[in-house]
Amino acid sequence: MSEQNSGDDRQALKIAIASLVILALLGVALMLFLPLLGSFVDQHFSAGMGLKDAAVVAFFTTVVTLVIFAVAAGDGLLGELQFMLSGFFGFFLVLWLLIAWIF
Repeated sequence: MSEQNSGDDRQALKIAIASLVILALLGVALMLFLPLLGSFVDQHFSAGMGLKDAAVVAFFTTVVTLVIFAVAAGDGLLGELQFMLSGFFGFFLVLWLLIAWIF
């Protein structure tokens, strides 16, 4: 019984040492990767389109999309005006904020 326990203890010690070595190597790799991560963040998360520019893009995207929806629905441009207006303002608001956030 003691031979089996000592073998298990030896195997557990080897696994613990291997885990510590792997963790140490991952820590060194992370420290070497941090300067690259900084330049990546600086390049890809720079300031982009503001709210004014996003509002213009969102307005024209919304108008074109809703005209296509109205024509495809068969009611024409004046068919269901109350739904078109509420859809326009909702779609415009969502697009405006998402475009400003993403770009």
